[in-house]
Amino acid sequence: MERGGGDRRARGSARCCGDAVMAEPSAAEQRWLQTARDFVLRALPASPDPGGTERPPLDAVLRCVRSAGGGDLPLGYSFISISDLKHQQHAPCCSHLTWSTNTFKEWAHQGKGALPMHSSLPRAYLILVGYLTDGRQEDKDGCLYVKDSTGIIACELLRFELEWLESLFLFPSWAYIPQTDHSAAGYIEILVDPVPVNRLPKEVSETIPVIYPALAEPLLVSRIPCKKRSKLSVAGELSRLSPLLCIHQKTFFFLFLKCFTSVVWVPVLVKKPNQLAWHHTLQLGRRYTITGLSISSLKKSGQRMFVTSISSRLLPYCAEKVKEQALDSSWQGESSLSASLETTEHFNDSSELSAEEWPGLMKESKIISYVGTVTKILNAQAGLYELDNKVCLCLAYQQLLNSARGIRPGACVELIDVHLLQKPLVSSPFIVLGACLNSTVLLRSFSRLSTPYHPPVTSRNLYLQLLFRYNLGMPLYLWLVSLLETFKERFSCFFGHQRLLLSSIHQNPGPAEKFLVPVLQAVVPDRRETRDIYQEILAKVHHCPLQKYLTLDPPYQVPSLSALGRVAEQKGWEGFCPSQLLSPLEAQHMGTQELNRRLAWSYCTLSAGSFQPRLILLGVLRVSSRRSSLQLQDSSGTLPCVISHRDSSPFANTALIGSLLQVENYQLVVERFIQSDFPSWEQLENSEHVREKKTSIYVQFYFEDVQVLHSVEGQIQKDRRSNSRKKNDGSSTSDLETPEAKVLKLEDPTPDPGRDEGCQRGQSSTGITSCVSHLFLVTQKEGLMLRNYQLLREGGGEEQEPQRSFQATVLWLGRPQLWSHPRETKSLPELEEANHDGGEGMTRQEALLLFMGKSLQWFPFLHLDGLYRFIVPHCSDLEVFDKLSFPPVPAEFLGRPSCPLCLPVQDNWHLQHETWLPFPAECQLAARAALTGMDQRVSSIPEILSNSFRGSLVSFSGEIVERTLCASPKNEKPSATLSLRKQKGSLLASDHSVKLSISAVAGSPVVLDIYIAATYLQHLRGLLPGAKILFQNLERKISRFHNVYCAYIASSCVTILSLPASHQLFTSSCAGRASSPSLVFISNLQHHLQNLPQARILCHVSCVLTLSLQWVCSLCSSIFKEGKCTRHSPPCPSHTGVRQASARVLVEDGTGEALVLCRNQHVAAMLGLSLLEWEAVQSCVQSRGSLFIQYGEATGTGCVEELEDPIACYLRNLCRSSLICRPILLDFSLDRKPSKVLQPAPVQVRNFRCGEMEFVSQVRPRQSLLCLNVEEVGQKALCCLNRERIERMSGHCQVGTTT
Repeated sequence: MERGGGDRRARGSARCCGDAVMAEPSAAEQRWLQTARDFVLRALPASPDPGGTERPPLDAVLRCVRSAGGGDLPLGYSFISISDLKHQQHAPCCSHLTWSTNTFKEWAHQGKGALPMHSSLPRAYLILVGYLTDGRQEDKDGCLYVKDSTGIIACELLRFELEWLESLFLFPSWAYIPQTDHSAAGYIEILVDPVPVNRLPKEVSETIPVIYPALAEPLLVSRIPCKKRSKLSVAGELSRLSPLLCIHQKTFFFLFLKCFTSVVWVPVLVKKPNQLAWHHTLQLGRRYTITGLSISSLKKSGQRMFVTSISSRLLPYCAEKVKEQALDSSWQGESSLSASLETTEHFNDSSELSAEEWPGLMKESKIISYVGTVTKILNAQAGLYELDNKVCLCLAYQQLLNSARGIRPGACVELIDVHLLQKPLVSSPFIVLGACLNSTVLLRSFSRLSTPYHPPVTSRNLYLQLLFRYNLGMPLYLWLVSLLETFKERFSCFFGHQRLLLSSIHQNPGPAEKFLVPVLQAVVPDRRETRDIYQEILAKVHHCPLQKYLTLDPPYQVPSLSALGRVAEQKGWEGFCPSQLLSPLEAQHMGTQELNRRLAWSYCTLSAGSFQPRLILLGVLRVSSRRSSLQLQDSSGTLPCVISHRDSSPFANTALIGSLLQVENYQLVVERFIQSDFPSWEQLENSEHVREKKTSIYVQFYFEDVQVLHSVEGQIQKDRRSNSRKKNDGSSTSDLETPEAKVLKLEDPTPDPGRDEGCQRGQSSTGITSCVSHLFLVTQKEGLMLRNYQLLREGGGEEQEPQRSFQATVLWLGRPQLWSHPRETKSLPELEEANHDGGEGMTRQEALLLFMGKSLQWFPFLHLDGLYRFIVPHCSDLEVFDKLSFPPVPAEFLGRPSCPLCLPVQDNWHLQHETWLPFPAECQLAARAALTGMDQRVSSIPEILSNSFRGSLVSFSGEIVERTLCASPKNEKPSATLSLRKQKGSLLASDHSVKLSISAVAGSPVVLDIYIAATYLQHLRGLLPGAKILFQNLERKISRFHNVYCAYIASSCVTILSLPASHQLFTSSCAGRASSPSLVFISNLQHHLQNLPQARILCHVSCVLTLSLQWVCSLCSSIFKEGKCTRHSPPCPSHTGVRQASARVLVEDGTGEALVLCRNQHVAAMLGLSLLEWEAVQSCVQSRGSLFIQYGEATGTGCVEELEDPIACYLRNLCRSSLICRPILLDFSLDRKPSKVLQPAPVQVRNFRCGEMEFVSQVRPRQSLLCLNVEEVGQKALCCLNRERIERMSGHCQVGTTT
């Protein structure tokens, strides 16, 4: 639409030369005149001439155009109608009819001074002619328009006169600014005063009787009914002008006339539609006369003011044309009221918040005036603009009925009586200028730049609705804007901009409102007053939401998922201290390999309260087929997540995929992996020994703590609409109030013969899209592995590489069903069908599902005893499941019931969770055990530990008590593990294993150990102390010392049932056992210790049988003597030694004896040495390398004792001293390693002497115990414990007698 073709503006050759006849126009002029004539006939309505006939204003328009162009016809310009301008001009442009090229270039260059990065408005050679109007007669909104016969368009002027209304004008300089989205028309900026085509009518001057504000103000408190009063004319200086307001679909504004000689003023309400245009011509400081005024009052507050009538006129004040009016009898008696009385009443009635309603140090905003240039539109919908690259202008507290036309980057604005707020928000870098209803915003010059126009939406503007609903102050409003901007930035790519910001005024609230309303309700005081706009405008003492403020430090933050990951990683490493991960008493005795292995894997957890301010988690729930894990996603990235239920049921809600979730209570887990070479525990503070650091970050939370802000339509519904599976297509989603799963409507199961291949073709030829579903029960699930499945490729041939996959054994229920229209249903007809069949012939309905490729996304949703439905979209073939199945073994073995058919799950199939096994009627699933042919019973930990247990694969649930990283057993390297080592992503070395100590319930001393190879751990999250886990298909093993433990194998799987409580979380890799052992007797150990791994006895130390102290090399464990390793072939380079100690102690408790093996720090406790004494002994042994002492006649097997060696003599005398023979409280576990086979030893006969008496008694063999802790027992504690033992023993005796 723009016209160019050079900087020269062609001109016609015809000129006016006095009264001479004009020369004959040229051919170009004739063509131009014909075009002008056609334009006038089409676009400009005919106007009556003095004779009464209607004639098109062609001559007047041409005369005006010639006059503006210096007498020549502007042949290089063309006329444009309003309709063509709105529909054909899609880019900003400007037109200057009277300007030369140099003038335009200079004008454009000056406009780029403030914003050099923006381009100037391009010049268009267009002539605009039209009528200035204040809108259609039936819909006047206070805005100005330019209209012709083809249309109407809004306009903005810097100067306006009332006599311009409804007159025809030529606009010599103007700019057209379209909207950015092109869905609606833009507007016109009138750069210079328009030129009237015809002579403007002149106002007939007459003398007007007026009163002045000093006399008019007392009249506002009169008690005489307004109907009995005559109309008045008031003259004064315009001191204040309110913005245009629209309340209950009525538009109005207030103006205030001040006395010429005093500060007395009176308010005038202008609400007649024909008078709203006054707002554009009124100028502060000018003097005006307003006629036809009456007095009215507000219904709610009773505030009285002058109101214009239909006959009111706005006139410029002229002292020669007015005379002061004397009040008639209807006004007598009111003029004696003092103006000061009215002022006092207003002051007393003004409401100010008390100090208790403004907690903290409140600040008073300053009221200033400011002139600046708009440099940036911060947020047009929120009414935020940047001035002069340093000030934020907020216009949200005004209504902006003109849609902020003219406020573009490069425009100059004047702000009068705006509030200055310094740093209202801690995170805001700007000084904020807020315009309330008492402020005036004037446009002083238009922008000369081609900058966009973003009109604010008023009807569905969530920013403004929340602002007015909660009467927010500036700090809270700026925080609200930042939250909404964050919301749009993160999730508009998933759901679309409009869907996110839906308001509850017109329909159900959108995701943003669901998120923000609870947040605002939590931070906004309940006693916050509602905004009174009339009080804000009319009160003598100004009061508005911007008057007082408190710098806000936001109580919540909503970081992006990528930023949250960075913050969590930073906090995780800030709190990382190797010396705090291990007990110093244990670390000082560890060798280099064990020390660094124990430090290789640790974790820390962060809750929402770990951050200041609290962090709210927002994300779209996705499932990664590449990692087979749940994750939250926004535009910045993803964050893996673990979701559980508080009732310990697994999370399986497939309907929530693609939903927007909000989580406020969560646990952010930072798994830390390091590779280090610490020589010993003394160097743990030196970070130079950490060679590599990696992290794995995920979040875990309960579904009950989730608020679903937006739930998408069922996945199968999206698949039915489109074959293209686009993740971020906002058009394929819809709003749902609850994340309930959608079930499909049952169709006639008889397929159409013409649609047998519908599953391959997608949509049927008739245009009706159907899908096939099949209900099944999960009876077994295996973990993720590399499996040697050789499946056919699309291009032929077989896939030879092992495929990352998992498999599940399921039981088909009923027959496949054909579905169409979605509806909600609570019935499962397939279960009724299976119940009627009674299980006969149902063994063929067992299948082995193979999940590979994109179908791996269903791994976190598929759980044991869950009822699911497979939905095949765009398919009508009921035999689709049978056609895709294949035998896992040769055909001659298919008759065996243990060989179900294998069914590869296709990428486009949708999995839908229906319910759990306990929920349907038990009679419907009574045949399950007979159908599956296997026992899937979940055992208890005491059962698994029992000697009578015979199962090899076990499933059980329990709580993780301790997590320890250890070396993998050398004799356990399955082939599957070797294949897994080739996978990338494992953060631990392949020779590591993790040992999980599992207890049946919290606080139980019965513990079962589980070993998991490090290569499996990349798919296992949530294995933290305190978490309750369901382990499936673990291999039960018995060690050579008869210890029962379990190993995670290829068919194993884990499910997180519940998360660790916040008070149970530890920051190290080892949590330790939380419960105290139970008190037992030595005589009962033979019966109870199998199910009691840890116990406590109150015993007496008889003697120390052996004592060994030595310093060993941290690398090779050879003797370390005099600061170096004693190994010579090959020589050891180590210069670090580790001290180790061990002792065998004989104890008894009156019921039997036991041999206790003590190591390291427990030796000092058993010998009764203090920390300083023990350090001195260890230092003395360092010079000689080792020391061994043995009690009794047998010779020692350690170092040869030298009689003159003082440390040896000291320790030998100490071991034989009566000082160590004392009562102690001993925590222990069974030491199984002295014998490979633990057989019950026969009872022995021993002699005992007490004084001169000798006794013979049968004594059980001594038990071998491993010391876990030694506590000294005081006299009072000893008495209490003895009393407890006696009561327990008497109880056992009574039970035995009864038995």
